[in-house]
Amino acid sequence: MGTLSLLHNLNVFFLSPQNPILSHHSSPSPPLSLKPLTFHCSKSSHIPALSPSTPLRIPRTIRIEARRALMDYLHFTRNYTFIHAEFVTNNSPHFINSLISKINLNKNGDVFRSIRKYLRYNPINEFEPFLESLGINQSELQSILPSRTVFLSDDTLLSDNFRCLYNHGVPRNRIGKIYTQAREVFRFENGVLAKKFQDYQGLGLSKSTVIKLFVCCPLLLVGDDVDSVFVAVLDWLNRIGIESEWIAHCMSCSKNYSWKTMLDSIEFLHQVGYSEKQMYTLFKEDPKLLLDGFGKKMYLLLARLIKSGVEVNVISSCFIEHPSILSSKCVENVMNVISFLYNIRMEQDDIACVLSKYMHVLSKHSIKGHKTVCKELGIGKAELCQIIKDDPLEFIRLASKPEQKGTRRDYNEDPRRYLEKTTFLLKLGYLENSEEMEEAVKVFKGRGDELQERFDCLVEAGLDYNRVVEMIKRVPVILNLKRTLIQKKIDFLINVLGYPIECLLGYPTYFCHDLDKITARFSMYEWLKTRNAINPELNLSSIVSSNEKRFVKYFVNVHPEGPAIWQSITSLSNKDKK
Repeated sequence: MGTLSLLHNLNVFFLSPQNPILSHHSSPSPPLSLKPLTFHCSKSSHIPALSPSTPLRIPRTIRIEARRALMDYLHFTRNYTFIHAEFVTNNSPHFINSLISKINLNKNGDVFRSIRKYLRYNPINEFEPFLESLGINQSELQSILPSRTVFLSDDTLLSDNFRCLYNHGVPRNRIGKIYTQAREVFRFENGVLAKKFQDYQGLGLSKSTVIKLFVCCPLLLVGDDVDSVFVAVLDWLNRIGIESEWIAHCMSCSKNYSWKTMLDSIEFLHQVGYSEKQMYTLFKEDPKLLLDGFGKKMYLLLARLIKSGVEVNVISSCFIEHPSILSSKCVENVMNVISFLYNIRMEQDDIACVLSKYMHVLSKHSIKGHKTVCKELGIGKAELCQIIKDDPLEFIRLASKPEQKGTRRDYNEDPRRYLEKTTFLLKLGYLENSEEMEEAVKVFKGRGDELQERFDCLVEAGLDYNRVVEMIKRVPVILNLKRTLIQKKIDFLINVLGYPIECLLGYPTYFCHDLDKITARFSMYEWLKTRNAINPELNLSSIVSSNEKRFVKYFVNVHPEGPAIWQSITSLSNKDKK
């Protein structure tokens, strides 16, 4: 790929704008045509199998040449469009490893020619790199490969439905999830899948929301009509006062969701006495309660509470007054409390009394086993039972596990954090559900409000809003710095170095450099200027960006005393650090 000229790339890209996978234009035939209509033996030795013995460390130059050879084959021999040949090649690393393992690197160092020769006489299973490029894991790939064909062009239904998803805006690296969870979608006849998009948008959902829903819940695409359970959930949300778009914003493409579970959760809350306003507040504050549902544990807890003698109206009141008890962790904690009390032989009436008064408090604590508590206190079950009966809150002190400090909730566990970050990125111009958005979510570190605060810091310093957006997209790491550090570097640039704030627009990587390094280099530069040994009008990047060897050559060794001065500057800097 690296040797193709830009003009040539543009020419081959525009040859076939109609088909995003395979072009229909004619291309020169290879010396030996190996394209059968079907390939009946999926385990043929002609197909490079993915081997676990493939070397783990392959030099980067070899990988580049292997990718170039595969792209050359897919585009010129198999008639893939340039953009899709490039995407498949760049996103199928395991298949590239497999190709490299097929050639003898010791005898012939020309990887490109060796792989191109191999591909000329050995037809590959095109579904392997294609499906891998869609984000399908290797553990799943071998079991879902078609058994009677190896050429993508022979499976027109798959190609057409892939093209439909892609043209509707579904990111390619998310189509693999749809393929693994709802493969029948790729057997739809022409027009069926496009109608699915129309039907769901007909519910009042935006295109971006429909795409997000299909990626998160591929089974919505299965069946003749719109999913009835999904419609029931939307109806409930509208009744509660939650807009239809909200639920998709809270979802993560890396997780799976069940609309039946969500509907059961809503109906459960309705049955225990939650008002629509209370449900609105509950779901808005903790979307996980809706998205993940309560599961079987909640119903098991209800059964055990009733069996323990707790009245139904008391349970309902507790759930309404203390909604946090609905979380899976709190449910588990209460279940453990009930088991603990039964194991120390507490009477049912006493258990009902403890739970009725203190269930919401006990739900917040993970507890140890009854044997561990008895052993630590050196007492028997009966004595422990009496202590808890006399003062149920003493139970927390005696049996609670110590809280683990420093533990943080995983980013993916809180949909609100995802929502906050994507909301900020949408302001920067990233398209919702796009591959660029997915990458940006990974690159930018911090909550949405933190990113916004750091962004505002740059604008408040005097930079144009739109130019800051461009700058951030070029160097995303800027917003990963703390606001105080951004302010400190801006202040240093203006008040110490004397450069205008606008110079950051042409040199945003200034923020990536350590202040001590910048200080040392400018000290050297100022010393040279006083002796007329250097150009006094050098720009910021020339001084800061050059590597250490280049800086010494052009900024230190240009004066006989330079090395000694530079050594004293760096020594002083190191001393200050210590």
